[in-house]
Amino acid sequence: MLLGLRTAVYPVQDLGAAKAWYARVIGHAPYFDQPFYVGFDVGGFELGLVPEGVPGTVGPQPLWGVASAVDSLARLVDLGAEVLDPVQDVGEGIRVAAVRDPFGNRLGIIENPHFAGFRPLMPQRATASEECSR
Repeated sequence: MLLGLRTAVYPVQDLGAAKAWYARVIGHAPYFDQPFYVGFDVGGFELGLVPEGVPGTVGPQPLWGVASAVDSLARLVDLGAEVLDPVQDVGEGIRVAAVRDPFGNRLGIIENPHFAGFRPLMPQRATASEECSR
């Protein structure tokens, strides 16, 4: 049955412009780049772009993990996105927001401190006996 999310696909009218914009948002070039599909690796998941589709803001609404919803929303707006949903604290330190990308699609973000990937790495503290043996 379902093994987990692998890919979120966004339809675009201008594949070249969308590829360039998302490369700026994600911070690197796509790993798969063909005239019929462009795929970006985003933390082990795929953000895909397909040409000649119908962009929209309804339907399934994946949320992409970010370290800071406030900073990420500001960066997306600086890159030309339009705010659909401003940052909202939905409880327990979780913040969500969404923009309309320049191609007409909803791009949701989530800051969730409960996901291990967003916790700061902290060195494990040595026990007293380990400290004495050093």
